[in-house]
Amino acid sequence: MRNRKYSWLMGLTITIAVIILPIIIALPGKVILQDDPQSQLPQILQHVDHTALMKGPYKSGSEVTQACLVCHPDAADQVMHTSHWTWESDSVYSPDHDRKVTLGKKNALNNFCISIESNWPACTACHVGYNWEDASFDFTNQENVDCLVCHDHSGSYKKSKKGLPAEGVDLAVVAQSVGSPTRENCGGCHFDGGGGNAVKHGDLDESLKFPNEQLDVHMGRYNFQCITCHTAQDHNIKGRSSSVSVDKLALDNQVTCTDCHNETPHTDQRLNEHVSALACQACHIPSMARKSATKIHWDWSTAGQDIPQSPHQYLKIKGSFTYEKNHIPEYAWYDGTTRRYLKGDLIDPTIPTPFNPPNGDIFDKQAKIWPFKVHRGMQVYDTEYNYFLLPKTVGPGGYWTDFDWKQALELGSQTSGLAFSGKFDFAPTTFHWTTTHMVAPKEEALRCTECHSENGRLDWTALGYDGDPVTYGGREFMQKTTYLSYEERP
Repeated sequence: MRNRKYSWLMGLTITIAVIILPIIIALPGKVILQDDPQSQLPQILQHVDHTALMKGPYKSGSEVTQACLVCHPDAADQVMHTSHWTWESDSVYSPDHDRKVTLGKKNALNNFCISIESNWPACTACHVGYNWEDASFDFTNQENVDCLVCHDHSGSYKKSKKGLPAEGVDLAVVAQSVGSPTRENCGGCHFDGGGGNAVKHGDLDESLKFPNEQLDVHMGRYNFQCITCHTAQDHNIKGRSSSVSVDKLALDNQVTCTDCHNETPHTDQRLNEHVSALACQACHIPSMARKSATKIHWDWSTAGQDIPQSPHQYLKIKGSFTYEKNHIPEYAWYDGTTRRYLKGDLIDPTIPTPFNPPNGDIFDKQAKIWPFKVHRGMQVYDTEYNYFLLPKTVGPGGYWTDFDWKQALELGSQTSGLAFSGKFDFAPTTFHWTTTHMVAPKEEALRCTECHSENGRLDWTALGYDGDPVTYGGREFMQKTTYLSYEERP
């Protein structure tokens, strides 16, 4: 009886296996979720016609702000808690300096216009406020908040020195036109940063006001505005720049492709396997500055000469430039944070000083290979103290007025607090910007051979590989073999 019972169970088991196993084998190894970015897009708000609400006339921008606050009493206070207003971060720890720092446009050095300090009237033309003329600017005065720079729909609003409305702007016409921020609003500062169109960022310029889909698939094909991705809550706009952000906490406010796309958005699993090591931008932004050339080198040491001038080659007040169109990015590991040169840090003038090099390497699981615009420069430093100096360039006594470096550096020293020995020269620098805009249609993304070939654009050994991963093994192989070699050492 017992043998007959077990024989029945064995037969049932074999029958189930015959039916189930082929089904299991036929199932795909990994289910790829359908990528549906459209479902993640924010709702477009309909703005109110302000023609009857903002009658004017208005004698100043501050008068417009006072009128705005009647219906939006919290708006100015909200703006004043954002980096667009403060131009600096919260106090964050800097591992390189072993102390907490606050950093932003307000106090950071760069290798294009160098510094806002002592040059406020020119630099603050892009501030979301009025009357920032010097270090005494009142950051607590709500009437200094400029509502129009982000909300103008008339196309006629321009800002001038100290952030004031440009001469001739009809403030009533502008105030009556207001609505949600457009690409033209954001681009008024971000497209023209660094002194002109396409100067600073290789992936942000005036061609993005009305782009076609080949230039930027999101803006051209789907009519994205900047705020489609850079959403805002209480006027705090999501997003951060690698030029002034150093802390991991700021990553919480970052815009990422996976805000809308899946982590593995491709139908081809071979492409999805690249996602752990490659930022989406590395393949989907093959080049930058595709309509307008961007500045890639600025040499201050040649300024002051009476030679023929050209906006893209030489200006007496600024020196020599190199611009490039269809510029190919440079690639580096990036975990979303950077190191930072701070005012007073010592330098070696014989080698380029990186102002904001990206953190990350092949062994950092948080890092991916990102495309960067790397801007190179030559700028003034103190040959006795071995640190970069902050010259006064704008206004009385400034370099752009008198073309006297020593005088400009003495005046800048009084503001910056950095001692000036009276001796100066020029030293090389680098500055990194992540490339995140000008996303090409998927059909124009990089092909395999553009990286995996003898003359591919990636320098595999510089990235930490033994060579092309197709031949020498990928990131996981490098991590494994490197760790094993360390373990095997006596």
